Amino acid sequence: MGSTRCAADRRDTIAGVTTILVPDPSLVLLVGAAGAGKTTFAARHFAPDEVLSSDAYRALVSGDEANQKVSRVAFSILHRDLERRLLAGQLTVVDATNVDARNRRELIRRAATASLPIVALVLDLPEAVVLARNATRSRQVDEAVIRWQLERVRAGAAAGVLAGEGCTTVWIGRTPEAIDGVRIRRVPGADPTADPAGSPALSPTRPPRPQ
Repeated sequence: MGSTRCAADRRDTIAGVTTILVPDPSLVLLVGAAGAGKTTFAARHFAPDEVLSSDAYRALVSGDEANQKVSRVAFSILHRDLERRLLAGQLTVVDATNVDARNRRELIRRAATASLPIVALVLDLPEAVVLARNATRSRQVDEAVIRWQLERVRAGAAAGVLAGEGCTTVWIGRTPEAIDGVRIRRVPGADPTADPAGSPALSPTRPPRPQ
């Protein structure tokens, strides 16, 4: 099986193609170990300006996307930009491992504040596949770290876990074929910037980027 259905799932599978219904706007969380293919998945299904990448924010802060020492600052900026986008009613994808429930909580809380649904797309590939992919990357991650991440991915992929955290849509891909067979179909979602009386509300002002 390439995916697991839970009460929060909204998808349709026909002839090996899985259609995932993604509310627009919403928060889309990519969950997976380093090397699982999250960035490739994001680039395939979403526009570049819809994706907030933790690697890109580390590069913004230090000039090196692999510099874990600046992760706290990088994620602080990512969270700020995520909050701005969600409050403005913009679909936003967070491209990070998102394997730790505590880290997911910070993202989910911001979506809840903006009254937007959360979509969790989990890339739960076999260890051998992920390690083989990591070995071919120009920037390799320590295998022990990847194994730890895979354990956390499996914990998050357990029945009801992500739904219990607040995710309204959960999809889990467990094979490369299942992941490659995904199709994203956007469906209209509630506009959090709309006034209940029908008048458009003001979007928050974009904060200045760090110098």
